[in-house]
Amino acid sequence: MADENIQDGEGGRDDGGRGGDGIRTFPFPVDLSLLGVGVQVGPMGAGRTWHANAPLHRVHRIDFHVVMLFTGGPVRHMIDFAEYEASAGDLLWIRPGQVHRFAPEGEYRGTVLTMQPGFLPRATVEATGLYRYDLPPLLRPDRARLAGLTAALDQLRREYEDATTLPLSLHTAVLRHTLSAFLLRLAHLAASSAREGRAEAPGDSTFTLFRDAVERGFATNHSVSAYADALGYSRRTLVRAVRAATGETPKGFIDKRVVLEAKRLLAHTEMPIGRVGAAVGFPDAANFSKFFQQHTDQTPAAFRAELR
Repeated sequence: MADENIQDGEGGRDDGGRGGDGIRTFPFPVDLSLLGVGVQVGPMGAGRTWHANAPLHRVHRIDFHVVMLFTGGPVRHMIDFAEYEASAGDLLWIRPGQVHRFAPEGEYRGTVLTMQPGFLPRATVEATGLYRYDLPPLLRPDRARLAGLTAALDQLRREYEDATTLPLSLHTAVLRHTLSAFLLRLAHLAASSAREGRAEAPGDSTFTLFRDAVERGFATNHSVSAYADALGYSRRTLVRAVRAATGETPKGFIDKRVVLEAKRLLAHTEMPIGRVGAAVGFPDAANFSKFFQQHTDQTPAAFRAELR
């Protein structure tokens, strides 16, 4: 929910709303970014939207990263079936693919950063935990951390808006370095917020590779052994890495991702339950219902009915 010059992109995938076969996904509006770079920084404000056809109160996905630093509030924001209340000094970090919705009555004030996947090199992506979906979206920094984050984001915005001082290649390089500095601060805050009760390993390559493989393959592959074989690790190594990073077993991590996608489709589309099951790897509707109930204590039909 940024200034229109930042978020009013072109079209979205799928047919929009809840009436189609999927949740509408809006792409990063790179054509509206200054000089076409893969990052945008600007103010939040009333009446803004990702796209003219996507009212803020409608559930939708985005395929890019969003970080909102609030200077006002409170506002309530839904991300993947959880409501988060953000106030001045808080941050919300929404990652690609997450289903979310803005509160129509909320007054969003502050600065918003959006970033296209692929804008940063792989090493920086791993170091900053850009795809750590197990980390909390709502972050509440203390005064010292907030000052550092605010200063880093302000510097990034100044560099973004200065489109004339440097050649495009150098301008882009400066943006990448400045963005990396901000995200490293943000990643440290996110990891610290989630560290209690388990070890954190935001840079662990074994877990990173497993997590990425699950994200690509959860709709067809639910086998821990198959992932271990494909990645070249023993099952024991994979168990150890995933437990250290998330506190879960690899099977629990896979199942959690499958359940989340099933919930998204049940809640925000009109796909028949059998097709929802097929979309997350269960060609047999009865097996899908059994799996879903085992993990949620509800049948898919009951879950859908509860949200309508």
